[in-house]
Amino acid sequence: MTSNDEYVIQLLVERGYLTSEQVEAAAQSMKAENETTLDVLVSGGTIGEDEVLGTIADQFGLKYCHINADAISPEATQAIPVDIAKKYGVVPVVASEDSVTVALSDPMGYDAIDSLRYVLHGRDVEAVLAPLEEVRAAMAKLYPTGEDAEVSTRDEEGLDGGDAAEGDDSAVIKLANMILTTAIKMKASDIHIEPMEKEFRVRYRIDGALRKMDSPPKRLQGAIISRFKIMSKMKISEKRIPQDGRIQISVGGKDLDLRVSSVPTNHGESIVMRILDKSNLSLGLPQLGFLSDDQTTFEHLIKLPDGVVLVTGPTGSGKTTTLYACLGQINTPDKKLITVEDPVEYQMSGINQVQVNKDVGLDFSAALRSILRQAPNIVMIGEIRDAETADIAMEAALTGHLVFSTLHTNDAPSAVTRLLDIGVKPFLVASALRAAMAQRLVRAICEKCKEAYAPSERELKMLGGLARGSNATLPDHMYHGTGCDVCGKTGYKGRKGIFEIFKVDDTIQRLIFDHAPATLLRQRARELGMRTLREDGMLKVASGMTSLQEVLRVTMGDAD
Repeated sequence: MTSNDEYVIQLLVERGYLTSEQVEAAAQSMKAENETTLDVLVSGGTIGEDEVLGTIADQFGLKYCHINADAISPEATQAIPVDIAKKYGVVPVVASEDSVTVALSDPMGYDAIDSLRYVLHGRDVEAVLAPLEEVRAAMAKLYPTGEDAEVSTRDEEGLDGGDAAEGDDSAVIKLANMILTTAIKMKASDIHIEPMEKEFRVRYRIDGALRKMDSPPKRLQGAIISRFKIMSKMKISEKRIPQDGRIQISVGGKDLDLRVSSVPTNHGESIVMRILDKSNLSLGLPQLGFLSDDQTTFEHLIKLPDGVVLVTGPTGSGKTTTLYACLGQINTPDKKLITVEDPVEYQMSGINQVQVNKDVGLDFSAALRSILRQAPNIVMIGEIRDAETADIAMEAALTGHLVFSTLHTNDAPSAVTRLLDIGVKPFLVASALRAAMAQRLVRAICEKCKEAYAPSERELKMLGGLARGSNATLPDHMYHGTGCDVCGKTGYKGRKGIFEIFKVDDTIQRLIFDHAPATLLRQRARELGMRTLREDGMLKVASGMTSLQEVLRVTMGDAD
């Protein structure tokens, strides 16, 4: 009858359907090995199957009913794919656009409904209890062939990788794979798995904004976290210290790397996975969001024979993507390119990539010294973090190398003062630095639901004030996204960069020698025609690439 007969019998006795004497007598009269006390009670007529299932349904807050396959509509059948129905032992009874009611025969399998809700992408799932024979008959009628049911988790999800045993399609593996594949389909950049006090939260970072997804069952929290730790080759027994790992998977024929980190929290280990999509490497400068004049300027900078070119901005502003796009553009057989990274995020063909390893003393400065002996033409340093690395980078530029790197500064001219602050001598900065480019990422308006509208007086006033000093003319219309299925009702799809390019000329070199403050450097750069981040953003608002709100959001703390 069920896998928990003892518990069911106790319920029936408590509710007055059975007496202790009846249970004792049934237990003594069992004959077959696989026969249970409850089987004897039902087959002997002591209690009916309807009373048993009705009691259990009531205990679990379920409705008990009889089902007839002939009365189930084709729409309901289509709501649950055959492999899902057979996996969870359920048949659909009624379905609408956002919910489905399923019948199951084992009340102790009710926990599977939590998993089923997640597998069906958040669709609301209600369960009713029905007799086993009726569920079996409905299953046979609604899903007459079984060939399609034998689908492994990998094939079903389009996911290769990990170390699941062949044919193992447990709920945990299925949910873990579903979390990964859904994030990739939604073009998320990060997956956040966060144990909370009463829920197991999953959030995706899409176009820079975190979006909460349906929570997996809290009871599966430990198992799902362990699954991700196994996939990323972490120690699953170690839960007290942070760990780092990597997952390599293939989804829909596309190879992806996931950089994984775990941190212990009050309610369990928090997992963050950064999705590294190699297709981003093929992005050209126009796809990054450069306007034609800035693109011409930047293309000239990355083709210089020597010097230092810095990309600056806060974490998550797309600095690494810009650098990789530069390397992809200048990676030709006649040049030798070497990178020093922590860690190596993307594997690029034709480029020598060195990963920092502090455990063996290979930090940025040590790695940089070593690779300069390899006679490269172009060097990319993941980040300048200290004076030693900065000094070596500057000296390398003065000895005929083109050096790319990143810095954490709010605007482009501040890169100079940042280098001076960490201890680089002014003459080195003035002689070696060719340019610094600050950037931010703004969400691009969705092309599918993009709509023109007449800007308000307030918006025009803001545009006029923010774009002062540039040659921009105020637009007679602006654009916004109305929200559609393609953009998840947000009105935005994808991201573009806004840029501020600070070129070092003779006058700025003299100012650097004199240890001039960033405000003075900025003033001189403006005189030379440098467009600020906000001004660049305003031009992109006027062109319909992004919205005024986005530009204001990412440049709120920046000077004009």
